[in-house]
Amino acid sequence: MTRFALTVEFDGRPFMGWQRQTHGPSVQAALEAAVLAVTGDAAAVHAAGRTDAGVHGLAMRAHCDIAKPIAPFRLMEALNALLRPAPVAVLACEAVADDWHARFSCIGRSYEYRIVNRRAPLTVERGLAWQVPQPLDVGAMAAAAAMLVGRHDFTTFRSAHCQADSPVRTLDVLTVEREGDLILIQAAARSFLHHQVRSMVGCLALVGMERWTPDDVGAALAARDRARLGLNAPPDGLFFVGAVYPGAA
Repeated sequence: MTRFALTVEFDGRPFMGWQRQTHGPSVQAALEAAVLAVTGDAAAVHAAGRTDAGVHGLAMRAHCDIAKPIAPFRLMEALNALLRPAPVAVLACEAVADDWHARFSCIGRSYEYRIVNRRAPLTVERGLAWQVPQPLDVGAMAAAAAMLVGRHDFTTFRSAHCQADSPVRTLDVLTVEREGDLILIQAAARSFLHHQVRSMVGCLALVGMERWTPDDVGAALAARDRARLGLNAPPDGLFFVGAVYPGAA
């Protein structure tokens, strides 16, 4: 039995999320079906994170255990051939130690959220970004983001369906930058609560619209009350961009 680590890219629009679902397609199910077709054995594919419906992945890390002797490159090529035409691709594949786990060995996760700040409708980026037509004050958004960095009780920014044992998380990075009409929000932490990134982005957008102040974001955080959340951003602009593991360069 060999444990293979996969780096996976996917467009989340056709899927109900990463996790296998009974009521619709998932990225996990697409990969597991491809593994079964290649090896003849059912194997669970575990990921570093569980993205929601419509959320995308640029470099999701995952693993599966395969009994059939196969080289990593051949496995990657076979999986990619069988995944077509689903918008899922295995970018890298390597054999790893038996105790390496995509989720439990992970010590850091990062996300990027993309806002297109313009009045004209989205065309190429439709479904891949959140369009906000009114002008956004990126400086104010960045000031509000700084108030969320650190170790806090993020109950306000946590989905009512979140299954985490504790709402306390340490947010290592939350930055806001503009590149023309594109506003990029980067978030990094050891782990995130369900909907945490989208909830934070929604409130930052309210600040950018001048409907909230940075102090309002701080007050929402301190309230530790989901009812105080101003806005939950749509999934379209959210991308899982990376996972960090011990010993990585």
